[in-house]
Amino acid sequence: MAKNLVIVESPAKAKTIKRYLGSDYQVMPSVGHVVDLPKSKLGVDVEHDFAPDYVVIKGKEKVIGEIKSAAKGKENIYLASDPDREGEAIAWHIAEHLGKTKSNVRRVLLHEITAAAVKQAVANPSDLDHHLFDAYQARRVLDRLVGYKISPLLWDKVKRGISAGRVQSVALRIIVDREREREAFRAEEYWTLDARLSGKNPPPFKARLFSYKDDRIDNKSRKLAEAEARAIMAAVEAAPFKVKSVERKEVRRSPTPPFITSRLQQEASRKLFFQPRRTMQIAQKLYEGVELGEQGAVGLITYMRTDSPRVSEQALDSVRNHIGSRYGKEYVPDKPNFYRSGKQAQGAHEAIRPTAVERDPESIARYLDRDALALYTLIYNRFVSSQMTPAVYDRTTVDIESAHAIFRATGQVMKFDGFMRVYIEGQDDASGDDEEGALPLLSEGETLKLLGLEPEQHFTQPPPRFTQATLIKELEEQGIGRPSTYAAIMTSILKVEYVEEDESKRMRPTSLGRVVNDMLVKAFPDILESGFTAQFEEDLDKVEAGAENWVKTLGRFYGPFAKDLAEAKDKMPEVKRKGLPTGLKCELDGGDMVIKWGRNGEFVACSNYPKCTNTGEIARDDQGTITLKAPSAPVPTDEVCEKCGKPMVKRRSRFGEFLGCSGYPECDGIKRLQSAPSKTGVACPECKEGEILERRSRRGKIFFGCGRYPKCKFAAWDKVVPHPCPSCGATYMVEKNLKRTGITWQCANKECGYKAPAPAAEQAAPAPASTLPA
Repeated sequence: MAKNLVIVESPAKAKTIKRYLGSDYQVMPSVGHVVDLPKSKLGVDVEHDFAPDYVVIKGKEKVIGEIKSAAKGKENIYLASDPDREGEAIAWHIAEHLGKTKSNVRRVLLHEITAAAVKQAVANPSDLDHHLFDAYQARRVLDRLVGYKISPLLWDKVKRGISAGRVQSVALRIIVDREREREAFRAEEYWTLDARLSGKNPPPFKARLFSYKDDRIDNKSRKLAEAEARAIMAAVEAAPFKVKSVERKEVRRSPTPPFITSRLQQEASRKLFFQPRRTMQIAQKLYEGVELGEQGAVGLITYMRTDSPRVSEQALDSVRNHIGSRYGKEYVPDKPNFYRSGKQAQGAHEAIRPTAVERDPESIARYLDRDALALYTLIYNRFVSSQMTPAVYDRTTVDIESAHAIFRATGQVMKFDGFMRVYIEGQDDASGDDEEGALPLLSEGETLKLLGLEPEQHFTQPPPRFTQATLIKELEEQGIGRPSTYAAIMTSILKVEYVEEDESKRMRPTSLGRVVNDMLVKAFPDILESGFTAQFEEDLDKVEAGAENWVKTLGRFYGPFAKDLAEAKDKMPEVKRKGLPTGLKCELDGGDMVIKWGRNGEFVACSNYPKCTNTGEIARDDQGTITLKAPSAPVPTDEVCEKCGKPMVKRRSRFGEFLGCSGYPECDGIKRLQSAPSKTGVACPECKEGEILERRSRRGKIFFGCGRYPKCKFAAWDKVVPHPCPSCGATYMVEKNLKRTGITWQCANKECGYKAPAPAAEQAAPAPASTLPA
């Protein structure tokens, strides 16, 4: 019988660790958190030091019972949940449910899951970290207070089912503010002027107008107008072009640090087109362990939620030896490259790196799927390149004089590729050499031949909308959020339909997002201020370091918040019934058209409802101007009206497309339009050949069935979520919406038993169940 018990979060992690520890250790998964604040009520006693009322998560009673049973008679119990605040909370809650025990209960921190790291961590356990747990509680309680106090207010004033969140709402404000910048932006015209030139030596080259009459033209503070460009052209066409100066110098480009969480999400978005949540799901699997044939399950990367670029001495020695043997000694710097951490970085954490640099992507490619291999390759190459020598360029700058104008040409040629042999940040691969182009050999005083002048008109561009990756960068720069929260923030603001993504995956606020943002900014100016959110993150770091009391931290926040909340209940405008003004008039009775929100999104309706039932769809351009969409002409179909026998036509209302009788209004026959099944991208678990499709039954209820029906009759009523299970790796999960537990994601493999709140739950707490519609 095993003498020791090790408790981790997931079955995959448990399986990997069990291999390393042997028969003296029993390894059990808790499958995430075992307790949390209740969903049916606030669960925080504000009057008694914000005491949280933790309850066992539904379905976890069995897990706790099995852990308590397994703990009996064990000499040591090791709590090996993830090395962060969430993991510390899981460890504390399990320890509390174990109660008084003769076993020695200790904490084990696994920054990587390899045989050596696991054995060393178990041999050197630590005590539970009370300060880290307090930091978790402060964040969890504050998010609950914001979510459960403000969300019901929004339900009353705007729309049922929407929510507010401490970080989610600040992220929304950043998106709305950027959109208003774009709408207020007015493009300005400017011109550039290039000269095509040739000298004694080939090849011909281009030089751009740099200054005129000693006045530098940078097209930012000093823009070139068309008339001025034409005047300069007239002047230089009649004048010789002579080389005024030639400057040659060596330029070095240093490598970038190994990944921290935010940078990994940004680079995976740029290079692999992964959304942040997808990136973290794959990274979780790489961290917990991947089956490598006879080697068994092996953790391939270090812990993936980190804000520190630190690398252990052992890893530094290993990668430097690898670089020297594979690429040559000239690629190894004299001393290891060290990178500065941000002020919020946790020093105990390492950067995201491969656990063994000898395990290169090529050697394990056959064990990884395409996405996992792509992400591992990205992490591997970034780490290796971070410890290589700089790239070296020869850069030439040539100034050419004509009349009173100076034209400048620059050329850059790589002398030594250095780290760029392995990795280049922001590019799709490492094959590019980042050259500006070679210039011919030129000498000062040399007369050049003008081959032609190329004036070009340009217009200034508005600030771009955020992608998920660039929004994460903005949040990081403002000190908002932490590595474990970025992906959840993105999911939250999209899930509640405050934000939508355009064709290029850039985020723009919906009318619902705008009105919610404006109301919250006015009612809760402190909470919606990015500086407040960043300061609270710093306060949490102080709590974690033991320099701040978590109750006092919450107390400083709650007093002003309670006052703002009381005022908001009386003063916050009610737009649910009145709607949002558009400036448009109803074509039927001249009433004001207002924006309202229904099950299928936003629409406009006459403010004189119910006297006037006119509704329509709206369009909004890049300047925010709202117009009514012209009603689409009825489209003839082969269907026949069951009431009068006339042909049916396809029409569209705010509820979507439907079939209506062509004899309307004399005949009001309608019929539901059967839409084409939606693809989920998930393979059928029964036949393995078809794809699961989202279908609609004869009675209009949505279900999920195999696309090879009737050859394969697989069907399920639960919503299919095309995300692999983080526990057992099953190809998909299912979404359930239960009264007691709310929306949860569960593994499709019933034997696994993985279950967790839907991703938005942490950042955007729903309103209490007592306010839910019947």
